[in-house]
Amino acid sequence: MAVTIGGLALKNPVMTASGTFGYAREFESLVDLNRLGAIIVKGLALKPVKGNPPPRIVETACGMLNAIGLENVGIDAFEAEKMPFLRTLQPPVVANIYGTSVEEYAALSERIEAIDGIAALEVNISCPNVKAGGVVFGVDPLAAARVVAAVRKKTRKPVIVKLSPNVTDITVIARSVEQAGADAVSLINTITGMAIDIETRRPRLANITGGLSGPAIKPVALRMVWQVARTVRVPVIGIGGIRRAEDAIEFFIAGATAVQIGTANFIDPRTALDVIAGIEQYLRLHGIRDIADLLGTLET
Repeated sequence: MAVTIGGLALKNPVMTASGTFGYAREFESLVDLNRLGAIIVKGLALKPVKGNPPPRIVETACGMLNAIGLENVGIDAFEAEKMPFLRTLQPPVVANIYGTSVEEYAALSERIEAIDGIAALEVNISCPNVKAGGVVFGVDPLAAARVVAAVRKKTRKPVIVKLSPNVTDITVIARSVEQAGADAVSLINTITGMAIDIETRRPRLANITGGLSGPAIKPVALRMVWQVARTVRVPVIGIGGIRRAEDAIEFFIAGATAVQIGTANFIDPRTALDVIAGIEQYLRLHGIRDIADLLGTLET
C-alpha cells in the first residue's frame, strides 16, 4: 500500500483533502488519525482570513456548493496553536497554501520551510470562491508557473500543485507547473457553479457562485486525472467525489498515485479509513502484491 509522491513517503495512498478535515484535531474523537496516508490541513494564508459572509454552503444533487472564501487562522496561529498537536501524529502533514500575489506565495513558503513537522506543501493556485489571486493563477499557465517557481526557490520540501478544472485544457497547466518545479500535481479542485432560490429569485450563496464538489464531479475529475497522468512525469493525486474504495481504485487505474477524500468527510468522517480497508481487500482479492502494479493500468 505504500507510495511515494515526489519524495513524500506514504504508508498508504489515501489522504484527506484540504478544507474538509480542518486541522485534524476536529476529527480526533471520530477517526484513528494515524491510519491515514497523509493529512492535508485547511488552506493557510500569511494572515487570518474571515472568509465570505453566509450562506456559504448549499447542498446540490449528488454534491455541494461551497463559498467559504478560504477562512483560516493564518500562519502565525497555525504554527503556535495547531502544529503542537499535528506533530504528535504519525502521518505526514501537508500544508495547503494560497496567496493573492506571487510574493505572498513565496513568503508563506519561506515561513513553512522553517516549521518543523510539515512534510510537504500543496500549493492552491485555483480557488473559484475567492474573487482575487488564486482564481487568476490557476487558469493561466504562465502565472501558474511563476507561482510554482517562486515557491520552489523558498522550500526544499516536496511541492504539490493543486490544479483547477475551470480551464480549457488542464494538461497545459499541468505541464507548465511541472516545468516550473512541481514534484506532483493534485486534481481536481472544485468546479465553479451556482444555485438560485426560486422564491426570492436570489442566489443561494452570498458569494453568488461557489465550488461544486462531491460525487457529481467524479466523472470529470477521473477524465482529467487520466489526461494529466499521460502528460506529465510527476505523480498525480486524484481528487473528486471519492466516497468508496471502488472510486479510489478507478483513479489508480486511470494513473493516480494517491487520492484525497474531501466532501465525503462531511457525510461520514470514517470514509478515508473505509476506503483504505477497501483498497487492501481489492488488492488481496486480485492477487496484487504492490499497489504500484495497479497504477495506470487502464486498457484503451
